[in-house]
Amino acid sequence: MTLLNTIKTGEDLKRLSKNDLPILAKEIRDRIISVVSKNGGHLASSLGVVELTIAIHYVFDIPSDSLVWDVGHQAYTHKLLTGRDDRFDSLRKFKGISGFTKISESPCDAFTVGHSSTSISAGLGISVAKHLKQDNSKVIAVIGDGSMTAGLAYEGLNQAGDSKRDLIVIFNDNEMSISANVGALSSFLSRTLSSNYLQNMKKDFGLFLKSLPGIGDDIYRIAKKSEDSFKTFVTPGMLFEAFNFDYFGPINGHRLNHLIDILENIKQLNEPVLLHVTTTKGNGYGPAEKNPVYFHGVSSFDIDTGNGISSKSLIPTYTEIFGKTMVEIAKYDSKVVAITAAMPEGTGLTEFSRLFPERFFDVGIAEQHAVTFAAGMASQGMKPVVAIYSTFMQRAYDQILHDVCIDAHHVVFALDRGGIVGEDGPTHHGLFDYSFLRSIPNMTIMAPKDEHELALMLRTAVDHNGPIAIRYPRGKGEGVVNYYANKTTENGSFTDLDSDKKIVKNRKEIEIGKAELLRDGKDVLIIASGRTVQEAVKAIDEIEQSQKNISIALVNARFIKPIDSEMILNLAARIHNIITVEEHVLDGGFGSAVLELLADSGIFTSTGQKYRSQNNASEGNSTAGYKIKRIGIRDRFVEHGAQNILRAEYKIDASAIVDSVIEIVQ
Repeated sequence: MTLLNTIKTGEDLKRLSKNDLPILAKEIRDRIISVVSKNGGHLASSLGVVELTIAIHYVFDIPSDSLVWDVGHQAYTHKLLTGRDDRFDSLRKFKGISGFTKISESPCDAFTVGHSSTSISAGLGISVAKHLKQDNSKVIAVIGDGSMTAGLAYEGLNQAGDSKRDLIVIFNDNEMSISANVGALSSFLSRTLSSNYLQNMKKDFGLFLKSLPGIGDDIYRIAKKSEDSFKTFVTPGMLFEAFNFDYFGPINGHRLNHLIDILENIKQLNEPVLLHVTTTKGNGYGPAEKNPVYFHGVSSFDIDTGNGISSKSLIPTYTEIFGKTMVEIAKYDSKVVAITAAMPEGTGLTEFSRLFPERFFDVGIAEQHAVTFAAGMASQGMKPVVAIYSTFMQRAYDQILHDVCIDAHHVVFALDRGGIVGEDGPTHHGLFDYSFLRSIPNMTIMAPKDEHELALMLRTAVDHNGPIAIRYPRGKGEGVVNYYANKTTENGSFTDLDSDKKIVKNRKEIEIGKAELLRDGKDVLIIASGRTVQEAVKAIDEIEQSQKNISIALVNARFIKPIDSEMILNLAARIHNIITVEEHVLDGGFGSAVLELLADSGIFTSTGQKYRSQNNASEGNSTAGYKIKRIGIRDRFVEHGAQNILRAEYKIDASAIVDSVIEIVQ
C-alpha cells in the first residue's frame, strides 16, 4: 500500500512525518501522470504545485479553513488529498470528477472555478462572511502569475488590503500561464532576488551594526527598515506592499520543509498576507518541463516519451483553418491585425505572430482590455481580429456593447470553441454567445457549417464595415475541400500582391444575412446553425435510407443575426412543420430568433397572407397546422464529458433530429 492510499482526510496527512512527504509527492506525481496520460487534462500546472498543495493541507485544516484555487486546473493534488483518489481515474470523464474545483463535488472545494483571476475576490468574500459569522478559520487563495495579468485580481487585492481582512494569498510564480506571460507587469513579477542572499545580508550586516557600542541597536533598526525597503524594490513585494499586504518571499515552491515552516508562521497572522512562491511548471516529469505549453492541456500520451497517442488527423481543425486563413488574408491586407488573450497557440495564431510580429498582440489574460484595445485600433482604420474562446469572451460583454458596438467599430470577433467543448465542462462550454451578442445593436453574427465556410466567413468579416462575430466549434473540420486548395499559382503559394488580392477577393461568396438552401422539401423545414447543419444532413440521410416517405427542406442559416427573413418566411409559408437546431442554449438563441421572426412577420395571422398566397398555401385558419420544435440546450449548465457523449445526452445530434422529424409529422 502506498502512502497516498492511506490519505482520505487532512488528519491522515498530518499523521505523516515530514520525512514521508517527499515520498508522498512522488506518489502523487506518478498518479497524476498515469491518469492524465489516459484521460488528458491539465498536467504541467498540476505537477508544478504538488509540494505547495501538500504543504497547505499539512498546515491548514481543510475544509474548516477555506482553500480557493484560481482557475483550478492545478488542483489535481488537492483532489487526491481530499478523499478522491479512488475516483481519480474518472477525471474529466462523463459522470466522473471534474478537472476543476467544484463545490458540489466536495466540501473541500471552497469555490467552483474555471476562469482565471477570481480567487482573491472569492477568497475575500469568504473571509468577510466568516468574520460576520464570527468564524475565525483561515482563507487561502492560490493564484498564478498568469492570472495576475487580469484586472480582477487587482480589484480583489485593492479591497482586501484596504479592509485589512484576514486573507492569505499565495502567489504561484512559474513565469507562465498557458503560453509564456507577456507585458510589463509579468516582467516585473518575475524579477526575484535570492532569498539566501537576503537572509545572509540581513544576518551579517545586522550583527555588525549591533556590535557598535552605544548606538548599535538604534542604527540596526534604521538599517532593517532600509533593507526591507530594498527588498521590496527589487522584488514584487513593492507592488503588493502598496496594496497593504505583508509580503513574504520569494521562496522555492518545491522545498517542502521551507514551505511548511513559513506557512506555519503566516498562519498566526490576522491581516492580508501574500506569500510569493516560485515553482517549475511540469516539475518532476521531463517532457512536461521541456514543453509546458503542450502539456498545459494535453490529450492522451505515452508516458515514456511524452508523445501523443492519437495519430494526427489529416483533416485540419477549425482553429488551424482560422490561423491559415488569417495568414493568407494578412498577406495582402496590411490593415489586418490579430489580438488574443494569452492564447496564441490555442487560437491558431502562432504562425501569424511569426510572420507579422508587429501586427500581432497578445495582451495576456485581459479579455476586457483586448476588446477595448481593438476598438481603439478600429477607430483609426485598422481591422482588428480578436480571437478568444467563446467562454472567455463572456468576460468582455460590456466592452463589446459599449466600446465596439455603440460606434459600430469594425472589430472582428473570432469565437473559437463555440458550443459543446468537452471534458472541461460548464465553465468552458461556449453555449451562450448567440444570446449575449444577438441583443446588441450593430452586431452581425455568423456560424459556419464547415471549415470551408469558416474561411469564407473570415474573408467576409474582414471586408465588412462594423462589428461582426464568427462562432465556430472545437475540433477537426468536416473534411471538405480547403478554402485555398485550388490555388493556381506556382507551388501552391501566392506569388505577388495583385494575384493574392484577386484570388482571395474573388472567394468572398457570402452575402451578409443570406442563408443557404441545401435541400428542398415539402413536409418538414429544418433550419440549422453552425456545426448542427452536418448533424441535420446525417439525419436526413438516415430518414431517406429508412424509406420513410418524408420530404425535408434544409436551410444552413449561416447568419444568427441578421437571419435570412426572406428565405425563412417564404419556406415557412408552405412548410408548416418547422425544426430549428443549434448547439447553444435555447433561451435567447437561434431558435428564439426564428420564432421572433415568424411572430413579428404576422405569418400566423391575417397579416401574413402575402407569404401564404405567393407560395400557394392552402386557405383556412392561418395558425392551424403549424408545429415548431426547437432543438438545443435547455435551461441548465452542461457537465463535462466527451463531445459526442454530451451531444447525445442533450439530444442535439443526428439521432435527436431524426426523432424530432418523425414526431413532428405524426
